[in-house]
Parts: sequence; C-alpha cells; structure tokens
Amino acid sequence: MTFILRLFLLLPFLWLNPCYSQGVTSSGSPLQFIVPSSPGTTGDQLARLIGSKISARSSTPVMVDNRVGAGGLIGIDYVAKAIPDGKTFLFSATAFSTLAALRSDLPYDPIKNFSPIILLGTSPLVFVVTNSVPAKTMKEFVDYVSKQPLGSVNYASPGIGSVHHLTMEMFLQSTGLQMTHVPYKASANSMSDIVAGHVQAGFVVLQTATQLVQSGKMKMLAVMGNTRASQFPQVPTFIESGFNLPVINAWFGISAPANLPSTQLASFNNEFNQILKLPDIQTSMLKMGVTPVGGGSEKLDVLVKNEIKIWSQVVKKAEITLE
Repeated sequence: MTFILRLFLLLPFLWLNPCYSQGVTSSGSPLQFIVPSSPGTTGDQLARLIGSKISARSSTPVMVDNRVGAGGLIGIDYVAKAIPDGKTFLFSATAFSTLAALRSDLPYDPIKNFSPIILLGTSPLVFVVTNSVPAKTMKEFVDYVSKQPLGSVNYASPGIGSVHHLTMEMFLQSTGLQMTHVPYKASANSMSDIVAGHVQAGFVVLQTATQLVQSGKMKMLAVMGNTRASQFPQVPTFIESGFNLPVINAWFGISAPANLPSTQLASFNNEFNQILKLPDIQTSMLKMGVTPVGGGSEKLDVLVKNEIKIWSQVVKKAEITLE
C-alpha cells in the first residue's frame, strides 16, 4: 500500500519532467543548449532551430536554456564548469572572443575550458554612413573625416566592447582617424540615429542594414568580408577598397566543456554538419542573415584564437574598458 501511494504521488512529477519523457527513455537524458543571450536573438533562434532537428532525428529532447547576464559571461561560465558528458553545449557567438579580450578577470579560460565542436555560420559586418555624409567610397570617407575637426564625426555601436565597436576601433587605428564613439543599448537605436543623421557612421551586421540601405535611408560603403554581399554586388569589400584589415564577421558556433571525449566530439560534429546541409535549415539560417559554414571543429578553434589575439591588441591600444 505504501509503495502504491508513493507511486501515485510521483506520477505528476514524472509526467511534467522532460527527463522522464518517452523520448529520453529511448535515447538518453536531454541535451542542454546554453544560450548566453536573450530569447529572440540570432543565437537563440539558431539553438532552437538546431535543437528541433536533433529532437526530430533522434527522439532526444533538447532544452534551450537562456542564461543571460554580464555580456554573456554567465552562460559561458556555466558551460565551462559543466561535466563533459556530451549533454551540455554552448551556443557561442562573437561576444565569446570579445569578452576574452576585454576582461582579465574571467572565471574561465576561453581556450582551455572548452571543446570547440562546429562553426555554424557567419554574418558579415558592413560599413554604413548617414546620407548627409558626402562620401561614396571608404577612401572618400577617410578624406571626409580627416578634414573635419578632431572628434567631430561620430560613430555608433550597440555597446562598449561589442564587435561593432571593436571593429571600428581597429579601422580607426589602421587609418589614424579620430572619431567619437556613441554607444547604444541596442542595434535598432543606433540604426535609427544613423538614419536621422545624429550619428555619421558605424559597423553593423549586414542583415540589420539591408532594408535601410535598399530603401535609401542610409549608404553602405564597404563589406568586411572576403567576398561582396550577394544583396549588394556593387559594394566592394574592404580589401578591394584598399584597406588591408582582417576579415571580421559576426559568427555563431557550438562548444562543449573541455575534455569532451574525442569520439563524442567527432560524432556531434558529424551530426551538426548533417543538420546544416538540410535545405530547410539552410533556408532558415539565410533568412536570419547567417550563412551556414560547418566543417571540422578546428575552424571554430582557429577563429576564436585569432579573434582573441586581434581584439586584445585593439583593446590594449585603444585602452577600452567596460563600464
């Protein structure tokens, strides 16, 4: 009688808890996708998109957990300290490497505490200016700024330490120009002020600028990428414009805690690559403004290491600190 009573009391818990769903009993415990950004962001959308495919293909439940705070640090640190059992994954993005350059007090090592699995995709950054700026090319923009009083030309970014901010600082350091940084709390606000002419320029993600440029509300002068954007074939890359800068993209990847067994890493890399090849996944990602990449785990590893090196130099020279 006691056993029956206990079982009766446990029934609601078993029904509500996903760990006891039919899918888990046949395929193991759920996978946990940690997203260090808010619901609705591109990283969050990718996690849910990939997670839904994994669930459909393997009957393994996937729980997307948005652990937001400290510019992404909270979610990243959670994965760094998780058990490397193939159940917890970090949906990392560009902030992963910028944080490493900006903060010397990180509670984790961005290289030693993670097992890179796959580079999901990238979104090119582009350089835009308000319509009142007479420049039509990057060289004309440099000439325009050099003739203005020092610091009188402003540039926008969605926050101190963002990839938009650091990319502009890298550009300024390469040209010797001086512009005033105007940080915002969101890309939408910075875009509005560039359109209105309150701020003269900025680096933005291609998808963010596409409609505004196509409607003639702002101008795009160059693409920070290896190739021109298909939407704007007339806009040259920075290399084509005469500026030998490293190619910087907004990027999205998946990592696991360090010391993930090599067999599991290879298995997950293969599974994620297969998912990236699905036509509906590629279509969905492109609608988000993300170009699928995939390939070996070394792509993400090399990217992160290179960016940490680049951003550390930019941050040190510009003496950038987080408020």
